Amino acid sequence: MALTLSALALLAACDTVAPTLKPQARPPGLDRSAPQPDGTTRSTQSQALSRYYARVQSELLSQGLMRGDGGGADTPFDAEDLARNFEIIAFFDEHARGALTPSDGRPGKLHRWESPVRMKADFAPGVSQDISKRDNAIISRYAARLGRVTGHPVGVTRSTSANFHILVGGVDDEDYILRRVREIAPDISASTLGIFRNLPRSIHCFVLAFPGADNGDVYKLAIAYVRAEHPDFLRRACYHEELAQGLGLANDSARARPSIFNDDDEFALLTRLDELLLKILYDRRLRSGMGLEEARPVIRRIAAELLPETS
Repeated sequence: MALTLSALALLAACDTVAPTLKPQARPPGLDRSAPQPDGTTRSTQSQALSRYYARVQSELLSQGLMRGDGGGADTPFDAEDLARNFEIIAFFDEHARGALTPSDGRPGKLHRWESPVRMKADFAPGVSQDISKRDNAIISRYAARLGRVTGHPVGVTRSTSANFHILVGGVDDEDYILRRVREIAPDISASTLGIFRNLPRSIHCFVLAFPGADNGDVYKLAIAYVRAEHPDFLRRACYHEELAQGLGLANDSARARPSIFNDDDEFALLTRLDELLLKILYDRRLRSGMGLEEARPVIRRIAAELLPETS
């Protein structure tokens, strides 16, 4: 998600960071008309988005998508699949640096965290207390799961020591979100900050990860953004994908199944395959900054160890 930077850590990082942006395909037949205001205190635009995303979620679920079962007998994969998917998801970027445009398709280096990951949810003033209380619990449990899976210190904090910020807000909260992003990353570039403005509704959520000044291959800061207009399950799906991608799995693959790192929306929550991808990412035999050719034999050994019955 982020490449080489100069000594001005965040300034360079924010100029070069490639966000994990997750455009979602419109389900077939979805009504394109914007609904009318429902009389709440939220703006017409926010109300329209809430209704739109409710329809998106309903349509996806009616098609048997957004599965939460983690995969099963109908989604087999072997060690070769695991290794191949890891290479695509960990060494390639979905989008160009700090933009919504596609990447150049060339493999990069392995990026991950070396220091403990301290997550903190930040709910904008327009988000209800019911949502913030419920989602804080979801994020706390999920962070603990990510820590167990990776073997890397991952957890939540309420202090100012947070380095992985999860911003939750709606279109009515744009000023608040922009202010918080500037506070978290004071040297963020105008182009990267612009991603938070007028976000296309096809993008449900995204994460930006920034390297530190001393090592451009090691993440030191991340900011995830999740729309408050999402219904509960769609919002939970965003947490699952963006928090995992913010650990270093920046790409998607149409061949990854069962996986949330796939644009087909078949799975909404972290799967068994995804857990194995995270295990490989934080295996000590790999190093931040490794290129694909150097890492490939190591990846294949680890995959064979994780799935010996299929190798």
